[in-house]
Amino acid sequence: MLKNIWDFFQNEILGMKWLSRLISSGLEAAGLDTSSRIGGSVQFFIYDTIKIMILLGFLILLISYIQSYFPPERTRKILGNFKGIWANIIAALLGTVTPFCSCSSIPLFIGFTSAGLSLGVTFSFLISSPMVDLGSLLLLMSIFGWKVAVVYVVVGLVIAVAGGTLIQKMHLEAQIEEFIRNGKAIDVPQEELTQKERLKYTWEQVVSTAKKVAPYVLVGVGIGALIHNWIPEEMIVKVLGTGNPFGVIIAVIAGIPMYADIFGCIPIAEALLAKGARLGVVLSFMMGVTTLSLPSMIMLKKAVKPKLLGIFIAICTIGIVIVGYFFNAFQYLLV
Repeated sequence: MLKNIWDFFQNEILGMKWLSRLISSGLEAAGLDTSSRIGGSVQFFIYDTIKIMILLGFLILLISYIQSYFPPERTRKILGNFKGIWANIIAALLGTVTPFCSCSSIPLFIGFTSAGLSLGVTFSFLISSPMVDLGSLLLLMSIFGWKVAVVYVVVGLVIAVAGGTLIQKMHLEAQIEEFIRNGKAIDVPQEELTQKERLKYTWEQVVSTAKKVAPYVLVGVGIGALIHNWIPEEMIVKVLGTGNPFGVIIAVIAGIPMYADIFGCIPIAEALLAKGARLGVVLSFMMGVTTLSLPSMIMLKKAVKPKLLGIFIAICTIGIVIVGYFFNAFQYLLV
């Protein structure tokens, strides 16, 4: 009974399979054959766009409400109360309730560093924030199931904690740009929001974030529809399937030029997996896009010197590749 209840929750609530059936029926009634390439692409595009935007709205409501209790100043003070690896763990966990893309996290990273938090702690936050958030957990559950979602979040946090700890051990403080090292944090008293103000803030975040994310969702769903219905399965399997041991590395490299958050990556990942790409390859691609996108690295270069930027990229890349091969090895236990 519990399994049936969970399957219903995953397929009909998170996966919204009812919506897929409804859209297919509507398109068929309008005379469009959804089994054709064009019809299948239209059905995929409409279904995935609506599904992701509904989930997106719900998740932003939840995450923004939580964020209303953790303004940057309060977050900095919380991090300042911990030392050693516990500080890295708390920073990685706090990264899960921050904005959805790495470019949004970099200003917070600069502020925390200027405030005197240790470099390792701020990098644990910087890695975790785009790679792992509360939204990724529910969204991944809707596509890949709870096992994959939970393991993805756990290994993402491990990369963030391990990466921050390693950077701390290397004593690279001199690699931070001088204007940040010499910056001063200003302690501004944080006003406690009333419940009405908190709800207003939450709704404003929903509208603002949805406007920012919507273009990436549309592009991602468009690419996913193209992969799902127009690229031959044999080509995907050949490049990203079992037969290619370098599929994970190719996926990470392919993700770097892109700029999207996890909501834009999901439809592409879903289409690749349906076409025969390995699970580790798909998740490595998602991690590469969200953590190592070229625009994010250009922004980060303004805050850190080339040596530290290179070390950061190397740590994230190695961690993502290891995670990719891990998921490939245990795919049949997780899916």
